[in-house]
Amino acid sequence: MLNKFCKKPLYDITRTMANVAMGVEKAETVIRNAKLVNVCTAEIQEGIDVAIAEGRIALVGDASHCIGDDTKIIDAAGQYIAPGFMDAHIHVESAMITVSEYARAVVPHGTTGIFMDPHEICNVCGPEGVKAMIEDGRRVPLKAMSNVPSCVPAVAGFEDTGSHIGPEEVREMMTWDGIMGLGEMMSFPNVLGAEPNIHGELAETLKADQVITGHYSVPETGPGLNAYIASGVRCCHESTRAEDVLERMRHGMYALMRYGSAWHDMPVIIRAILDNDIEDRFACLISDDTHPDTLVSDGHLDHIIRCAVNEGLDPIKAIQYVTINPATCFRMDHEMGSITPGKCADIVFFDDLNDIRVTRTIIDGDIVAENGEMTVEIGQSDFPDSVYNTMHVGYEITPDSFKIAAPDGKDSVKTRIMEIIPNHVGNYERIIDLPVKDGFVEADAGQDIMKMAVFERHHETGTKGLGFLKGFGFKKGAMAQTVSHDAHNLLVAGTNDEDMALAAKTLVDCGGGMCAVADGEVLALVPLPIAGLMNDQPAEEVAGMINKLDAAWKEMGCVINSPYMTMALMALACLPEIRLTNRGLVDCRTFQFIDLFAE
Repeated sequence: MLNKFCKKPLYDITRTMANVAMGVEKAETVIRNAKLVNVCTAEIQEGIDVAIAEGRIALVGDASHCIGDDTKIIDAAGQYIAPGFMDAHIHVESAMITVSEYARAVVPHGTTGIFMDPHEICNVCGPEGVKAMIEDGRRVPLKAMSNVPSCVPAVAGFEDTGSHIGPEEVREMMTWDGIMGLGEMMSFPNVLGAEPNIHGELAETLKADQVITGHYSVPETGPGLNAYIASGVRCCHESTRAEDVLERMRHGMYALMRYGSAWHDMPVIIRAILDNDIEDRFACLISDDTHPDTLVSDGHLDHIIRCAVNEGLDPIKAIQYVTINPATCFRMDHEMGSITPGKCADIVFFDDLNDIRVTRTIIDGDIVAENGEMTVEIGQSDFPDSVYNTMHVGYEITPDSFKIAAPDGKDSVKTRIMEIIPNHVGNYERIIDLPVKDGFVEADAGQDIMKMAVFERHHETGTKGLGFLKGFGFKKGAMAQTVSHDAHNLLVAGTNDEDMALAAKTLVDCGGGMCAVADGEVLALVPLPIAGLMNDQPAEEVAGMINKLDAAWKEMGCVINSPYMTMALMALACLPEIRLTNRGLVDCRTFQFIDLFAE
């Protein structure tokens, strides 16, 4: 696959590379006296030099003959060096900051490349939103490689989105510079069922010689998984059991082990590797979704590496999982993922192999970050007007908008409830008796049950879904957010209709975001004016807003980790067991609408 993410293509500079390696021409930069983490052979090589020219590595070994009068010398002084870290599956929008601000946050932590799936903004703004993300990424040293969103909507017929992606759109977008493959194919039932449009998207990706990324979220490793892989899907990040990881790798699929702000699957699923004597070249570590407060306080892939090492993973393997393995997954290992001749000079420095804290990041031979700070200037993002002002509900939301009529003559009613699983993407269907007051079914804080609503906010259709939610611990108040995967409609949940209406109105008025309300007062607000998903302020400022929101949720009784991220999945109809969209309650195991009441 042709790499457009280095200073110069290798075919333009092969003579220069050969001349520098032979000492005929002198290197622009030479790193000396390093301990090389060789991800090709899984060994540490001491006393290694690296000669760099034209943004690429010309020589690894003794580079004394490559040094001239103008060569810049970087003395590693015995530090470790490793290839720059790459995230094989990430939604930048989930960090609620722009690509350029994301780069500012993660590059100092050693992240040099990401394979982003901008399907969040695509669901709101369509291909123009994806193009805006790619253009923003061109302004930064981070290699922001993009996939074409595949499922817009995520599950056709069960929700309303701001746009649509089909085979024709995929064919056209595959020609864009910066596109590396097809985004996560969440519509796995249609893959297994050989639905023509979905297979049309797969076909257009394969015709373009690009990689198909996956989302197989059911605990099944037999015919279904085989059919999914046989259809061309190369990787999957939805493993929740160790056997899921093992069977994916056994079938030649890259297993992307997730450890984000809310989804802590890695400590469980990494047992597939720790407990089995297997070849692990198909294993990667990824973040998927990371909030800005996590990036600011803990880091990015460096943090995930440390967590994996703490679970017992060999640190060299952990580094392979964020370097050569993702590069190979995307068929870019001939260009990235290792410190070897000809590759892009993307290199990180650190002192302790068992507690990796990156002190210097080099991208394409240039020092771009040192000691936790960027050393190059990144200007303000400049998104087009088309990604702003995306709140189109079409009517005023009032307390009456949340009323749920009970079946006639009932004092209580057996109701289908969505119960969350903290730190995991799945949920449970529960059937619980809820009280009826004046003919309407009520939330029940005593049973930790809130009311929930999803309002279509793209085309003023007036559609909404109403249901109930368990597991957040709310004792009072309400919340609302337009970060509501993947359609990103207006999601509201709370203990009373009045606070829910105020929360909804607050986000309609500000152009989208997240807020917390209690006793008729807005306790915290995170404005996200770009598509209702992102803010163009620095990660530290957005993290500060998130921290205030987190404090407000706790004041209202919530006790779970990253609650807004867990809440954001309550409308995602491709995750089991049941979800609520703007069209109603969906059984995500059978992909059918179901009644709210189980009488």
